Amino acid sequence: MALFDLDDFTRRLIAETLFYDEEYEALGNLSLVDERIEQERYVASYSPEDGLFVIEEATNWEDYESGSDDEIGYALAVDSKEHASYDNVEEAAAEILELARKFKLTPSITLLFEEDDAS
Repeated sequence: MALFDLDDFTRRLIAETLFYDEEYEALGNLSLVDERIEQERYVASYSPEDGLFVIEEATNWEDYESGSDDEIGYALAVDSKEHASYDNVEEAAAEILELARKFKLTPSITLLFEEDDAS
């Protein structure tokens, strides 16, 4: 029996999060959050238009006041630049895990629908 590999488990979980359901036009979106400054730092998802898994680095954030009645608990990115894009989800998942480790970031998962994204 193979030993449990936490890195492999984590990469697979990240990869499963970055899904696209064409029938429902639903996207799995993974944010990496810096809890010390309460901001999204990276956002990853699948881009159906490009057929790529894209990781974006946040460059500007919404106004956010710590301790407010907001359910999210951090400032959402309102602008970003592309950090990287990948043809396969395994490579994207490995980079997301590396970014989380390097900057000590925590994950936040959101389900998006394409019509929501266009507004």
